[in-house]
Amino acid sequence: MATREGARVFAALHPVGRMGEIGNIVDAVLYLEDAPFVTGEVLHVDGGQSAGH
Repeated sequence: MATREGARVFAALHPVGRMGEIGNIVDAVLYLEDAPFVTGEVLHVDGGQSAGH
């Protein structure tokens, strides 16, 4: 949703140094689907953006 330059700027703001991809969300959903003992958790799939907050 941004220009290439804008995407580079946004990527530089993330602790992992890149923008998230659809596959990152899919992996989180598949993990939760396969982890029946994980309950009541908030799973932040944000590249470390919320770490320490």
